[in-house]
Amino acid sequence: MHEHTVRATITSGTVEGFTRDGVHRWRAIPYARPPVGRLRLRAPQPVQPWRGVRHCHGYGNCAPQQRMYTILAPGKYQPTGEDCLTLNVVSPMKRSESPGKSALPVMVFIHGGGYFMGSSATPIYDGAALARSGCVYVSVNYRLGALGCLDLSSLSTTNIPIDDNLYLRDLVMALRWVRDNIEVFGGDPDNVTIFGESAGAHAVATLLAVPAAKGLFAQAISESPAAGMVRTPEVAAQYASRFAKLLGAGKDDGADAVMAVRPGDLVNAFERLIKQGQREMLGAFAAGPTSGTDYLPLDPVDAMRSGKAHRLPLIVGTNAEEANLFGRFLKLLPMSEPMIERLLAQAKPEERERITAAYPGYPDPKACSQFGSDFAFGSAAWQIAEAHNRHAPTHLYRYDYAPRPLRWSGLGATHATELLAVFDVYRTRMGRLLTAAGDRRTALRVSDDVQRRWREFARTGVPGADWPTYTGADRAVRVFDHRPRIEYDPHAARREAWEGFSLAAR
Repeated sequence: MHEHTVRATITSGTVEGFTRDGVHRWRAIPYARPPVGRLRLRAPQPVQPWRGVRHCHGYGNCAPQQRMYTILAPGKYQPTGEDCLTLNVVSPMKRSESPGKSALPVMVFIHGGGYFMGSSATPIYDGAALARSGCVYVSVNYRLGALGCLDLSSLSTTNIPIDDNLYLRDLVMALRWVRDNIEVFGGDPDNVTIFGESAGAHAVATLLAVPAAKGLFAQAISESPAAGMVRTPEVAAQYASRFAKLLGAGKDDGADAVMAVRPGDLVNAFERLIKQGQREMLGAFAAGPTSGTDYLPLDPVDAMRSGKAHRLPLIVGTNAEEANLFGRFLKLLPMSEPMIERLLAQAKPEERERITAAYPGYPDPKACSQFGSDFAFGSAAWQIAEAHNRHAPTHLYRYDYAPRPLRWSGLGATHATELLAVFDVYRTRMGRLLTAAGDRRTALRVSDDVQRRWREFARTGVPGADWPTYTGADRAVRVFDHRPRIEYDPHAARREAWEGFSLAAR
């Protein structure tokens, strides 16, 4: 494989990457100072310039998390560490030569993982196929779990100040880096699209409501945003004191405890906190943004509804069978009758009746699985589309496509399967295995359709003239499948059943 090095000089110094497969790549460029020592649990600080050339050939650390989540290949794990605030850039070797048109749209990807796991180095997020088709691709790491997505600011003391919404501050810092440096890599700083999946999709939707993110991006794509992730400062404080207790500390010495403990111990305590939270629902997941703060004044959906969010073009959507993955691997969702009944126990009887009635056949397994999908993802996408379309162009999709092996295995078009299309995985070795049963042509057709629309949206803010915007009048939904089509309010009963439902209101 022929490779050569490539250099770029950015505001903090010179970075050296490498060229392979028609793209230039730089990995693990720092966008902030390492948040270690005194900087743990503080807002990210500007990166310190360096002398000489910084080698950016390999990925650095991912944020501290359980080792099993850091697998990159069989037997190969990514190292974890607090020094993880880096990003990766992929740009095409060949650029358009037409004068004035040379700057490319920029696509910034925010990985998912429930706000406690994940990494920009995950092979599927490579981004080379997107870059080759005409954009500059950036993927970002941000602090996870107890070190970034659990709001411990209520434990602050005069000596140990702790900031809230750390991971959002990290992402805004990364977007500032993009604004200040991306031109060097051939990107247009005035045409940045942020996109993400799952918790990353939730982060994308939340950034629309972060005042500090204003002007840092022009479009947003939210693939399967998760519900129930926003907490009030009161709920955040409850989680923080529970967390301190798990470390053997109280409210007064909680700050000392979280500063003194090793990252691995924070990861383990956070895992215990999640398990505790599942037993005694506090009204939101333990990790995620805190609204009602200076940094995030309003709940993102409220901000969209009232026109106070950034009024930018948005694509939002879900997959047809989101929950199947969780039923198999991560038992986090209400997908069985006992869990669902416990979840709805605090609801008013008529609300419980309305929601379960939207799932014909409940409590059979198929209805329970659909309930889990909508509870965790469908309801969030509907609420975002309903709120955002009032003030800005909004496009809603449903991704139904699954090749035969995924259908046979019972996973179907489950959570994250649209990423196989977005990142052109069906053209790789893994994709050939997934389409060995004769699905290759369809898989490539669906992939090309998704990529073309994401690309067009990143370039112009419109994902194709034949994809109508979502409005309260007709609720157009683009369905990606063997036969792509537009459906109008296809799940009205389910959508209406979740209107106004919130765990936080319990």
